[in-house]
Amino acid sequence: MSPIAMGGPALFIGTDTVYVALVRPELDPADPGVQLAAEQAGVSPEEFAGPGNVWALMLDEDGEGDGFELPGARDVEADDFAEQLQRALAEGEPFTAEAGNFLRLEASPYAAVNWRLTARVTPPEGHDAGPWTLELGTLPTADLLADLEDFRRSLA
Repeated sequence: MSPIAMGGPALFIGTDTVYVALVRPELDPADPGVQLAAEQAGVSPEEFAGPGNVWALMLDEDGEGDGFELPGARDVEADDFAEQLQRALAEGEPFTAEAGNFLRLEASPYAAVNWRLTARVTPPEGHDAGPWTLELGTLPTADLLADLEDFRRSLA
Protein backbone atom coordinates (compact mmCIF):
# COMPACT_ATOMS: atom_id res chain seq x y z
CA MET A 1 0.00 0.00 0.00
CA SER A 2 2.99 2.29 0.26
CA PRO A 3 2.98 4.83 -2.61
CA ILE A 4 6.50 6.10 -1.81
CA ALA A 5 9.55 4.80 0.00
CA MET A 6 10.73 6.76 3.02
CA GLY A 7 13.85 4.89 4.15
CA GLY A 8 12.61 4.74 7.76
CA PRO A 9 9.55 3.50 9.61
CA ALA A 10 6.40 4.39 7.68
CA LEU A 11 2.74 3.53 8.17
CA PHE A 12 0.68 4.23 5.04
CA ILE A 13 -3.08 3.92 5.35
CA GLY A 14 -5.16 4.28 2.21
CA THR A 15 -4.60 3.74 -1.50
CA ASP A 16 -2.24 5.09 -4.15
CA THR A 17 -4.56 8.05 -4.71
CA VAL A 18 -5.67 8.94 -1.17
CA TYR A 19 -3.69 8.20 1.97
CA VAL A 20 -2.26 9.37 5.25
CA ALA A 21 1.23 8.32 6.27
CA LEU A 22 2.96 8.49 9.61
CA VAL A 23 6.67 8.49 8.75
CA ARG A 24 10.11 8.91 10.27
CA PRO A 25 12.26 9.52 7.18
CA GLU A 26 15.90 8.51 7.19
CA LEU A 27 18.17 9.99 4.55
CA ASP A 28 21.35 8.19 3.57
CA PRO A 29 24.33 10.58 3.42
CA ALA A 30 25.92 8.29 0.79
CA ASP A 31 22.93 8.67 -1.56
CA PRO A 32 23.96 10.75 -4.63
CA GLY A 33 20.73 12.78 -4.43
CA VAL A 34 21.38 13.62 -0.78
CA GLN A 35 24.98 14.55 -1.60
CA LEU A 36 23.84 16.86 -4.41
CA ALA A 37 21.18 18.49 -2.24
CA ALA A 38 23.71 18.96 0.58
CA GLU A 39 26.18 20.54 -1.82
CA GLN A 40 23.50 22.91 -3.10
CA ALA A 41 22.57 23.78 0.48
CA GLY A 42 26.23 24.33 1.41
CA VAL A 43 26.34 21.69 4.15
CA SER A 44 27.84 18.23 4.57
CA PRO A 45 25.73 15.23 3.50
CA GLU A 46 25.66 14.06 7.14
CA GLU A 47 24.34 17.42 8.32
CA PHE A 48 21.78 17.51 5.50
CA ALA A 49 20.55 13.99 6.31
CA GLY A 50 20.10 14.90 9.96
CA PRO A 51 19.53 12.50 12.84
CA GLY A 52 16.55 10.66 11.29
CA ASN A 53 14.41 10.95 14.40
CA VAL A 54 11.79 13.49 13.35
CA TRP A 55 8.29 12.15 12.73
CA ALA A 56 6.03 13.64 10.07
CA LEU A 57 2.50 13.16 8.84
CA MET A 58 1.97 13.15 5.08
CA LEU A 59 -1.30 13.09 3.21
CA ASP A 60 -2.44 13.04 -0.36
CA GLU A 61 -5.78 13.10 -2.11
CA ASP A 62 -5.75 12.78 -5.89
CA GLY A 63 -2.35 14.43 -6.25
CA GLU A 64 -3.05 17.24 -3.78
CA GLY A 65 -0.66 16.48 -0.97
CA ASP A 66 0.73 18.11 2.11
CA GLY A 67 2.67 17.17 5.17
CA PHE A 68 4.10 18.51 8.36
CA GLU A 69 6.59 17.64 11.06
CA LEU A 70 5.38 16.39 14.41
CA PRO A 71 7.63 18.08 16.94
CA GLY A 72 8.21 15.94 19.99
CA ALA A 73 6.66 12.77 18.55
CA ARG A 74 8.55 9.65 19.53
CA ASP A 75 8.74 6.03 18.38
CA VAL A 76 6.83 4.83 21.45
CA GLU A 77 3.85 7.01 20.52
CA ALA A 78 3.84 5.74 16.94
CA ASP A 79 3.96 2.18 18.25
CA ASP A 80 1.11 2.88 20.68
CA PHE A 81 -1.03 4.19 17.81
CA ALA A 82 -0.31 1.11 15.69
CA GLU A 83 -1.08 -1.19 18.63
CA GLN A 84 -4.35 0.69 19.25
CA LEU A 85 -5.31 0.10 15.61
CA GLN A 86 -4.43 -3.60 15.76
CA ARG A 87 -6.57 -4.14 18.86
CA ALA A 88 -9.53 -2.23 17.39
CA LEU A 89 -9.37 -4.12 14.09
CA ALA A 90 -9.32 -7.44 15.96
CA GLU A 91 -12.47 -6.49 17.89
CA GLY A 92 -14.37 -6.00 14.63
CA GLU A 93 -16.54 -3.09 15.86
CA PRO A 94 -16.60 0.51 14.59
CA PHE A 95 -13.87 2.55 16.27
CA THR A 96 -11.98 5.81 16.42
CA ALA A 97 -8.22 5.82 16.99
CA GLU A 98 -6.17 8.92 17.66
CA ALA A 99 -2.52 9.73 17.17
CA GLY A 100 -1.95 12.80 19.30
CA ASN A 101 -4.13 15.73 18.34
CA PHE A 102 -3.11 15.61 14.67
CA LEU A 103 -4.68 12.38 13.33
CA ARG A 104 -7.99 10.69 14.06
CA LEU A 105 -9.02 7.56 12.15
CA GLU A 106 -12.66 6.54 12.09
CA ALA A 107 -13.32 3.00 10.91
CA SER A 108 -16.27 0.73 10.44
CA PRO A 109 -16.33 -2.88 9.25
CA TYR A 110 -17.56 -3.51 5.73
CA ALA A 111 -18.46 -6.86 4.16
CA ALA A 112 -16.85 -8.85 6.99
CA VAL A 113 -13.26 -8.67 5.68
CA ASN A 114 -12.82 -4.96 4.97
CA TRP A 115 -12.85 -1.61 6.75
CA ARG A 116 -14.08 1.79 5.59
CA LEU A 117 -11.68 4.40 6.89
CA THR A 118 -11.88 8.16 7.25
CA ALA A 119 -8.91 10.24 8.41
CA ARG A 120 -9.32 13.60 10.08
CA VAL A 121 -6.03 15.50 10.04
CA THR A 122 -5.31 18.63 12.06
CA PRO A 123 -1.93 20.24 11.40
CA PRO A 124 0.05 21.80 14.24
CA GLU A 125 -0.28 25.50 14.99
CA GLY A 126 1.59 27.59 12.45
CA HIS A 127 0.87 25.30 9.49
CA ASP A 128 -1.19 27.35 7.06
CA ALA A 129 -3.25 24.55 5.49
CA GLY A 130 -5.88 22.12 6.73
CA PRO A 131 -7.67 20.65 8.55
CA TRP A 132 -8.53 17.81 6.19
CA THR A 133 -11.05 15.00 6.07
CA LEU A 134 -9.92 12.17 3.79
CA GLU A 135 -12.07 9.21 2.78
CA LEU A 136 -9.40 6.52 2.63
CA GLY A 137 -11.68 3.96 1.05
CA THR A 138 -12.43 0.35 1.82
CA LEU A 139 -9.34 -1.59 2.80
CA PRO A 140 -8.88 -5.33 3.48
CA THR A 141 -8.46 -6.24 7.15
CA ALA A 142 -5.61 -8.65 6.38
CA ASP A 143 -3.64 -5.94 4.54
CA LEU A 144 -4.17 -3.43 7.34
CA LEU A 145 -3.04 -5.90 9.99
CA ALA A 146 0.03 -6.92 7.96
CA ASP A 147 1.00 -3.27 7.41
CA LEU A 148 0.61 -2.54 11.12
CA GLU A 149 2.74 -5.55 12.05
CA ASP A 150 5.47 -4.53 9.56
CA PHE A 151 5.40 -0.98 10.89
CA ARG A 152 5.71 -2.08 14.51
CA ARG A 153 8.55 -4.44 13.58
CA SER A 154 10.40 -1.55 11.86
CA LEU A 155 10.26 0.39 15.14
CA ALA A 156 11.78 -2.43 17.20
